[in-house]
Amino acid sequence: MSDHVFATLRRWPDVEAPNLFAVDASDRLILDEAESQLADLQPGELVVMGDNYGALTLGAAALAGCRGIRVFQDSLVSELALASNAGDLVDRYESHTLNGSLLSGARVVLMQLPRSLAELDEWAQAIARHAAPDVTVIAGGRLKHMTLAMNDVLARSFNEVNAGRARQKSRTLTALGIRHDNDGQRYPTTSVLREPELPVDELTVSAHGGAFAGATLDIGTRFLLTFLPEMKADAGSAIDLGSGTGVLAASLALARPGLNVVAIDQSIAAVASTRETADANGVEARVEAAREDALTERPAASADLIVCNPPFHTGATVHAGVALRMLADARRALKPGGELWVVFNTHLGYRDYLNRTVGPTRQAGRNSKFTVTVSVRA
Repeated sequence: MSDHVFATLRRWPDVEAPNLFAVDASDRLILDEAESQLADLQPGELVVMGDNYGALTLGAAALAGCRGIRVFQDSLVSELALASNAGDLVDRYESHTLNGSLLSGARVVLMQLPRSLAELDEWAQAIARHAAPDVTVIAGGRLKHMTLAMNDVLARSFNEVNAGRARQKSRTLTALGIRHDNDGQRYPTTSVLREPELPVDELTVSAHGGAFAGATLDIGTRFLLTFLPEMKADAGSAIDLGSGTGVLAASLALARPGLNVVAIDQSIAAVASTRETADANGVEARVEAAREDALTERPAASADLIVCNPPFHTGATVHAGVALRMLADARRALKPGGELWVVFNTHLGYRDYLNRTVGPTRQAGRNSKFTVTVSVRA
């Protein structure tokens, strides 16, 4: 397919850099592999999942004339990038969450393979549950991020999984034939954490497939939780920025009965997991889960306390810019005297940046891998 469709695609509002691209060879390969199927589709029969910045959706619309495309992007940043890139094709697609309205009657699904096997499993199970019996799934990715386990995961929901030929360090997997012996709904998963760092004896965690760390306690959050007693004692409002499964948000609410927490994440899976974790621990009245792009939707001077365990990658690329972008607006969102607590891999060295953008920043603690800092808004 012609490259002219992709020439103007941008990653914005995601991090942009000379070595980061809005379209790659796997996007082109997926569209090429699907070309014959796309030609015969009626409006509403195509679903696109995991489209990073719009290449799959807009490629199908512009090059194959597809209409009524239903799109699922777990990432709000990806959703915003697609909308920004769409231009005159904005009426060709609709954004959906992961449910029957996305997949009912779908005959072709184009998918950028997610990195997480659990996320792929949840997507595949949803397709098998809701799509048309003759659905064809064409999923692709870069070879360096693909594993044979992806074939096995797809085989849990489909009778036939075929690997295509590699091209430009990319490959597709085609799944056909919905399995009717699929073993029931597997997501969300739940677990009960019993950890000394937690403010309660037991914390129930709910996790959808795309939520970071699943229903476990990741080591960065574990370290940050040890500083919970030191965080602003008189805080009445807090933000858990990048909430994941909601462990920090629920822990704050449980430790401080007078505290209201807004748990923000750009991921649909994370927001759903956070909401379910809050419900499971009886703090749903004081934990609001919101799908937002960093702090851009938060009013000025609205929080006494912000806690953050930021990611260190954008998509599959390790890049500090994604965390810095998340934290850039913290000073505006904090009330004067408010505190920002951040945990990060020590080698990333965010302290100078926090000093410049938020306020005086000190190291609260450090172990063999992580540093925790606290910044105070002047």
